[in-house]
Amino acid sequence: MPRTTSKNVLIEVVDIKGHCPVYWKGDTFRIEEGCKLKAHNLLCMHSLQSLIPYYVPLSSGIDPSDLGLAGRDGAAYVQCLDPQEVTGGANGGVSDRH
Repeated sequence: MPRTTSKNVLIEVVDIKGHCPVYWKGDTFRIEEGCKLKAHNLLCMHSLQSLIPYYVPLSSGIDPSDLGLAGRDGAAYVQCLDPQEVTGGANGGVSDRH
C-alpha cells in the first residue's frame, strides 16, 4: 500500500468578533504531520471544534474549495463555535446550570 505524507497546516486568527480571552488577531498555531498540534500560546477548545472536521482533509492536501471553505485568496476559513454573544467569550459570562 503506498504511503502518503501529510502536509502541515498553519492556522491564523484573521478576525475576532466580540470578545475572545484566548486569541489575538494574528495568532497562529500549526497542525504538523497531519495530527500534531504545535503552538507557542494557549489553545482554545472552542476554536479547535471548528477545525476537527477539516484538519485531516486539509493536511492530506484536499483543496479548501473542495470542502466549501475557500475564501477569495484560496485559503480555508472556519469560524469559532463559541456563541460569544451569549457566553461572553469562552463561557466567561454564563453560570453553570446543572
